[in-house]
Amino acid sequence: MTYPAGNARTLAEVLRWRAEHQPEAVAYTFLRDGEGQEENLTYRELDRWARAIGAELQNRCRRGDRALLVFPPGLDFLAAFVGCWYADVVAVPTLPPRPHRPDSPMRAIAADAGVGLILTTAGLSERLTALHGDGPRLDPKAPELAVDRIDLGLAAAWRDPDVPAESLAFLQYTSGSTGSPKGVMVGHRNLMHNQEMIRLGFGHEGEVRILSWLPSYHDMGLIGMLLQPLYLGCPCVFFSPQAFLQKPSRWLEGISRYRSTSSGGPNFAYDLCLQTVTEEQRRELDLSSWRVAFNGAEPVRAETLERFAAAFAPCGFHREALLPCYGLAEATLFVTGHLDHGRPAPRVAARDGAGFVGCGRGWLDQDLRIVDPETGVEQPAGSVGEIWLASPSVALGYWERPQETAETFAAALPGMEEKRFLRTGDLGFVQAGELFVTGRLKDLVIIRGRNHYPQDIEKTVERAHPAMRPNSGAAFSIEHAGEERLVVVHEVERTALRSLDVQAVVAAVRQAVREEHEVQVHALVLLKPGGVPRTSSGKIQRRACREGFLTGELPVVGRWEREPKPPAEDRPSEPASGPETVSGPPPAQVESWLIDRLAGRLGLAPDQLEVGRPLAEYDLDSLAAVRLSGELGEWLGRELSPTLVYDYPTIRALAQYLTGPRPVPGRTTAGPARGEPVAVIGMGCRFPGADDPAAFWRLLREGGDAIREVPSSRWQVTEAVSRWGGFLDQVDGFDPAFF
Repeated sequence: MTYPAGNARTLAEVLRWRAEHQPEAVAYTFLRDGEGQEENLTYRELDRWARAIGAELQNRCRRGDRALLVFPPGLDFLAAFVGCWYADVVAVPTLPPRPHRPDSPMRAIAADAGVGLILTTAGLSERLTALHGDGPRLDPKAPELAVDRIDLGLAAAWRDPDVPAESLAFLQYTSGSTGSPKGVMVGHRNLMHNQEMIRLGFGHEGEVRILSWLPSYHDMGLIGMLLQPLYLGCPCVFFSPQAFLQKPSRWLEGISRYRSTSSGGPNFAYDLCLQTVTEEQRRELDLSSWRVAFNGAEPVRAETLERFAAAFAPCGFHREALLPCYGLAEATLFVTGHLDHGRPAPRVAARDGAGFVGCGRGWLDQDLRIVDPETGVEQPAGSVGEIWLASPSVALGYWERPQETAETFAAALPGMEEKRFLRTGDLGFVQAGELFVTGRLKDLVIIRGRNHYPQDIEKTVERAHPAMRPNSGAAFSIEHAGEERLVVVHEVERTALRSLDVQAVVAAVRQAVREEHEVQVHALVLLKPGGVPRTSSGKIQRRACREGFLTGELPVVGRWEREPKPPAEDRPSEPASGPETVSGPPPAQVESWLIDRLAGRLGLAPDQLEVGRPLAEYDLDSLAAVRLSGELGEWLGRELSPTLVYDYPTIRALAQYLTGPRPVPGRTTAGPARGEPVAVIGMGCRFPGADDPAAFWRLLREGGDAIREVPSSRWQVTEAVSRWGGFLDQVDGFDPAFF
């Protein structure tokens, strides 16, 4: 292994160096199905592909123009991302849009960045056209370039733009940016510095093999998982987030099969493996090669780390591989983390009755301080304050937001006015040289002069009653009668919906919060599964929860307030009907399998399930839908699309599809395999002559007629399409809100 590839100043130069010195080495392996369908790319092939894209961009764009990258997971995204560097064009990664949804984050991001070109694939380009055919395009003047159809012969026409290290590499838009997106300006020098910090913090020495399922448009998946292998010159195996969600064991099986040494993800991913990987599957795993198991979620939970280490120790997993770390997009990615094989487990520090997991120390020439957010004065060791950071990894600012850039990226300490610090907005303390993150500055609940960390209250609430869904609540404060009052919104388990005793839940929660935190709950709102607003990376949006509480727009199934609102406003909202589905095996047998499996999953008696009733009405959430397709595929012994249960919305429709002729070989979508193509969308609205959603929308605009299983109302069709699109958005982009 050789790094940093001679005297390379940028990762583009690193790639060109590797294409010359390691031309036939396989750089990336993409697993189309999350298992064995491999697509490989050598350094020479990636360099040639990037040169061809770069040459085309040089013909179409000026240096510094922005190009929107809209891709499903795969090698195409990598080529497009690097191809932008080869033309000194600023890449703007984003996830594909929600079908037929004008509020797609992609639109807001494209408008904010002022993109002049859209890079995508040929298949997705058609879908983009269909999705936006009934409304304004992203930019009528922004053409699209399908990188999988580009002529590789263009590589010979490429001209080296000699990009300086100080220039802008790409825009990383922060999570939850639909309304007012903020693009973090990441420079080439930022990337190179952060890559070296990751190498040091993760102990990436010797033979390194990386495996990832994280989304490529987010900083953790992009910088930590896809660009670190390029920097190191080591192989990377990756697959889609939806493949992981469909069958979480694929993550661990991939590590075992490819002898991966470094992999990780947010805290919920470890929890999901604990919940779903069976004893039989564990017996087949060999995790002895896994030396770096990073956990980058906020917060990292000590109990998750402990349970995961114990559960997979028989598989060869080493407890000392666990690496809690801390980072944020404004600092490119990585800030602190320390792999210490001499320490048996991550450190946990108790403070104010709560336990916090240590996230390691900083690296290289970083300057990390703990500062009083109100006075701007540095705090003594061990004190809690806002985390400030000065480092070459700190990004260049927010795109075209000078005031916010000055407020966030240009803080100064008294007597150190010449040095500029990044205000992270995160709270923490340093103990024995290690950073412990305690929460978000703006999420802090302050009642009667006392600070309460919302995640502590949320954990107390979820443990207070078995009806409460894990990791699915938000605590925040509101002003009422001149005082700050505590409000909690929390999802309930699906199995508890039919017999939910709201009074019992309220009593248990109030008592637990009062005893553990010495504060009274002003209001408790119980939500249906999936009702808590989250970002695209899975973090709970406490401010959005607060706004939803104040406006009454949350999907309520039960509510209690110390001072109730008028009865008309206090009634629980009716469950929203919309599209969802299920999957199963051979005709009557398939239906029977589906009924039994769904009854157990939903907490219903088998006779309560109707084979012709839309499964959305049973409140089957996205994770359950994706997981069901995985279980069904294993039972049938065939590969099934993760979106199968959304394409076939009833037990009967799904069983009929599964017992018909097999899909065309190589096809991964769940389209009908008999006779004339038929698109099945949302609640079961079928259109002849269409074999995919894009064709469906094209026919719809042309006045095509629906046949059989037509929804009873126009509203149902609209709602079905909306929710079907939201599901694809979540799965393609990996949204842990499913859990």
